Amino acid sequence: MIIVVEGISAAGKTTWCRQHAAQYLIRESYPENRPDRHADLIEAARLWTEWNAKRWSDTVAMEQAKGVAVCDTDPLKLHFSWALWQIGEAPEAEWLAQLGFIREAIRNRRLGFADHYLFKTFDPLVAQQQRDRDNARPRPNFDLHLRLHSCLTRWYETIAKVMPERLVWELPQTLPPIEMTASPHRYDLTLFDRFIGMLSRIELKP
Repeated sequence: MIIVVEGISAAGKTTWCRQHAAQYLIRESYPENRPDRHADLIEAARLWTEWNAKRWSDTVAMEQAKGVAVCDTDPLKLHFSWALWQIGEAPEAEWLAQLGFIREAIRNRRLGFADHYLFKTFDPLVAQQQRDRDNARPRPNFDLHLRLHSCLTRWYETIAKVMPERLVWELPQTLPPIEMTASPHRYDLTLFDRFIGMLSRIELKP
């Protein structure tokens, strides 16, 4: 079983993961030298897909070893490109490039849907106050993530529409019971395409 924990920056995702799923945890991570999407958006999209596919590979290995893997943020990560485009911080071409690479990775079973999503809804103002009190973790892109919050929420609302009962709108007090059978939709391209089609009808851009 693969569980993804998501939500706005400073919502408490990492703290919850460490407290409830430390032995199953796939931490959020980034390459040391992040791809420059402004210099070459196609190459950046390819490199980010490779990085996220490595996280997915680690996730599947954890699942095979322990029966469950818990990801601090979604290895699929496609919501980020879509949300940047929606708020005008990235061109549509960047979103479409990332979408193409991700779709191919799903087709090849190198990325996929999780079995369960735990999404922490959080007031952005409260998140900002919590960020200001937390000096332990640098959050250089926090203001951008606040702007992305409504798009992130809409992304997972759409996940809930195509996969009912797979999404919980909170971080529960305990880890959900381990299910030994993975979702049949993990690498379902038909479902993925339907999901993307539903997103394309959402008007969030100003």
